Amino acid sequence: MMKRYNPQFPSLASLRAIEALDRLGTASAVAQELGMTQSAVSRQIQQFEQQYRTALVRREKQRLYLTPKAREFAHSIRHALDHIHQSTLMFQMEQPTAGSLTLGILPAFGMRWLMPRLADFSERHPDVTINMLTRLVPFDFATDSADAALHYGRPSWPGTQALLLQHEKLVVVCHPDLANGQTLDLEALAQMPLLHIASRPDAWQNWFKRQGWDSPIKTRGIVYDQFSTIAHACAQGLGIALMPEFTVEHDIAAERLIQPYIGDGRTDEAYYLVWPEGRPMSGPLQVFHDWIETARNR
Repeated sequence: MMKRYNPQFPSLASLRAIEALDRLGTASAVAQELGMTQSAVSRQIQQFEQQYRTALVRREKQRLYLTPKAREFAHSIRHALDHIHQSTLMFQMEQPTAGSLTLGILPAFGMRWLMPRLADFSERHPDVTINMLTRLVPFDFATDSADAALHYGRPSWPGTQALLLQHEKLVVVCHPDLANGQTLDLEALAQMPLLHIASRPDAWQNWFKRQGWDSPIKTRGIVYDQFSTIAHACAQGLGIALMPEFTVEHDIAAERLIQPYIGDGRTDEAYYLVWPEGRPMSGPLQVFHDWIETARNR
């Protein structure tokens, strides 16, 4: 049978004030720890004294000293207060939105697009921990441990749902000395050393075709496995690169790289947040989904 509420139960604020005064020794230290004023600390103790008609402190020269009986009482309630604190922390950690999220990321998009936004997520949702896995190929949720992933391409991955994050725009970049700081036309560009990404072997051909160029281009050139290594090679003057704009916008602004040709950088692919279809979203994934849906526009 449930016990009825006892109206004589002391307030938690007064118990905390008594315990802290025994441990810290001064009302000013108690006030600082509990985020109260010294007068508020004194009032909490007075309320307890009035409620139970007993003296807890003696007051000397504007200082409070617990009586021996009050010190014994403080020792006896300290364990109970610690237990309440620990139980509250456990309850908070067990909330549906708390926990961890394992997120698969693409190296360039994860580092250049997601990372600058994650501080905002951490500030808004400190109870969610994000663990990241890096992949250069699409994730298979049947075998990978990821709860969700950042994918590039078209949203046609079987057994998944997808949220559009950003359409891709490609830009042509090189070291300023490679083009002598000049703008190139398509004919000159087609004869330059072109740098290639292994995951998109037809990227240059598709780009030239979008610009209306049907003549042959130099399809042979150094092939890299990541955009970060292409950007570094480009900055060393090894060739001209076709890069997602978000990966080199800071280098362009700092004039470490230039755009020797301004063309139509649209593609048919985009970046998505992808998660398994038919699997209930965990609390952390739902929180991340709702946050990134807003963050994608920043």
